[in-house]
Amino acid sequence: MILRRWTGRIRTADEAEYRDYIAGTGGVEYRATPGNLGWQMVFRELGEGVSEVTTLSWWTDLTVIKGFAGDDYEKAVYYPEDDRFLLDRPPGVDHFRVADGSGPLAPA
Repeated sequence: MILRRWTGRIRTADEAEYRDYIAGTGGVEYRATPGNLGWQMVFRELGEGVSEVTTLSWWTDLTVIKGFAGDDYEKAVYYPEDDRFLLDRPPGVDHFRVADGSGPLAPA
């Protein structure tokens, strides 16, 4: 199992609207991609009206991530309205091999 992590920054006041926007764009595309095991979005207030947003998505392997992100799978995927929300556009994402854990996405 592979965990894909993207992190960016938005205005704290936009958290709810951004959550809904990503659920309807990236979230839909994650779940429509064979091999996706689920996803989550988390927020952390950084102060001065800025929040960090992180999307975490779980995949069976790197090959299926390419079905979502393309051959350059270490590059972040962005959507047309992202500039309305994002204070920056980090170019890449991180991938981790999931070794152990508990919960609904724990490795078998």
